[in-house]
Amino acid sequence: MKKLPLIELTINPEDNSFVSAIALCESPAIESDFIAFSKTQKLENFSTNNELKELLGAAMIPDLPIYRNSEQSGEYYATFSKYTIRQIAQVFAQKGFFNNTNIEHTIIPANSYIYQSYITDEAKGIQAPKGITVPDGSWIVGVKVLSDKVWQDIKEGIIKGFSAEGIFNMIDTNTTINLTKNSHFDTLIEELEAQVNNLIQ
Repeated sequence: MKKLPLIELTINPEDNSFVSAIALCESPAIESDFIAFSKTQKLENFSTNNELKELLGAAMIPDLPIYRNSEQSGEYYATFSKYTIRQIAQVFAQKGFFNNTNIEHTIIPANSYIYQSYITDEAKGIQAPKGITVPDGSWIVGVKVLSDKVWQDIKEGIIKGFSAEGIFNMIDTNTTINLTKNSHFDTLIEELEAQVNNLIQ
């Protein structure tokens, strides 16, 4: 079984490393699809059949090993800590990037904007949306879709989730994980925990 290094990704706004956009993707790296709200809405004094065209889901999940393969670094698993994800969400808001959305990490605009952004925090009673199971410290975003074409792609399952886009610093954790690109999140976490326990013993 091939083993890959686990790299922790961080940001530092002072050296221009931060998340600058949210991409709408068919296969989000965090493997968590968003919830699409498309029910008919009726407002007082108004009657409309327009869809809400709203999305709600996880943009980032802490401690989730994400498979990566680049020309510069080769194959590895990347992960973000709770602290880094909170910092990412705060810097994203500070810089006013709520209109920065695209399709599949390209220059194609998603014609959408972020209208909700929060970090799940069980101690404070801040939960993930119903129907989305993510660990504490996940970054949840709500997106309003303006494009009929993008919304049609969402309804047809061509676009399924969010993916954060940015520049990051890489820290070697001196840990390796077996290459299992299609493994479920829980399996990867269990494997990582087992390796950590072996190091402690």
